[in-house]
Amino acid sequence: MSGLSKKKGLPPLDWLKVFEAAGRHGNFTAAAQELGSTQAAVSQRIRNLEEWLGRPLFIRAARGVSLTVEGESYLPLVRDTLRRLEQGTQDLFGKSPGEIRLASLSSHLDTLVLPRLEPFVRDYPNLRLVMDSVPLRSAFDEGGTALQVRYGRGSWPGRQAALLHAEVLQPMMAASTCAENWLDQPAIELRGERPGWSEWVRKTGATAPEPGLLSVDSMGHALRAARLGQGIVLGSRVLARYLLASDQLILLKQPALECEDGYWLTWPESFTASKKRRRLLDRLVEALRTE
Repeated sequence: MSGLSKKKGLPPLDWLKVFEAAGRHGNFTAAAQELGSTQAAVSQRIRNLEEWLGRPLFIRAARGVSLTVEGESYLPLVRDTLRRLEQGTQDLFGKSPGEIRLASLSSHLDTLVLPRLEPFVRDYPNLRLVMDSVPLRSAFDEGGTALQVRYGRGSWPGRQAALLHAEVLQPMMAASTCAENWLDQPAIELRGERPGWSEWVRKTGATAPEPGLLSVDSMGHALRAARLGQGIVLGSRVLARYLLASDQLILLKQPALECEDGYWLTWPESFTASKKRRRLLDRLVEALRTE
């Protein structure tokens, strides 16, 4: 390559933005759609950038394009630089964020997020909060929501995390259930990654109620079933906080089981490059940690 390759300094910002979009999508047409341009214009800007650098960034083939070794090395640098430039500009000249989006499992929105938002909303009265309910944990990676409340051990690739609450399980039942002995009530089975009744018995040495016929796959459904008087749940004290406070459920005087997992607020590493977003995030974490 020749011509533009002799120039010094930085290539035009527009070329870098096009390269970042094309490299992220692995497709010139998709990049053009995102940027509101044409495939031909994207292709020309990529070629201009390659001539400027004196190196090919993409391998063109009949079935599409792929990054060269130089392109793969250059893409993270360009992406990080563009993000820092955008966030720095926002910090210096922009207004505070006008909207944030937060994704969570529906049951976690109901029991962990929404009941704790009041102090945060009071501090940010003009901030629009957009809540997205996620049907399955596997769907988190499919969406582009920056802030996510997740259940686990705090380690997700490409994301930072702040622990909101450790998971603690303890037997609970409906306050309206009449029984002289709690062991006369059936145990509600909760399928999934949380420890179950057998683990509770093994670690606490206590006696569990006999298994019932009801089996659910979410803590939200398990708590609701217990509230309706359908059995005893080994319930999350965090998620059941307001049900316990309103006497819809009662906490039995039985041992608690502390788990290795917990509830975390997570965000992409680039989110906190902005000081305004960092302050907003810190306040949100503080609100969601309310006991």
